[in-house]
Amino acid sequence: MKKNIGSTDKLIRLVIALVIAVLYFTNLISGTLAIILGVVALAMVATSLMGYCGLYSIIGFSSCKNKPAEK
Repeated sequence: MKKNIGSTDKLIRLVIALVIAVLYFTNLISGTLAIILGVVALAMVATSLMGYCGLYSIIGFSSCKNKPAEK
């Protein structure tokens, strides 16, 4: 897997996941919406930590500025 998520994109994903967590723990969201947003937040955290987004690779997008040298 080549990294396709840049540092700014990682930060945005982590902030969105944090906002979702705060909304959940302050009981501003609940029920089905909380479950769906929780799954989205977990996916955002996971893709941020891995530096790879499968959707980005499908559509051919990369927010990673540093391109590794190809051999």
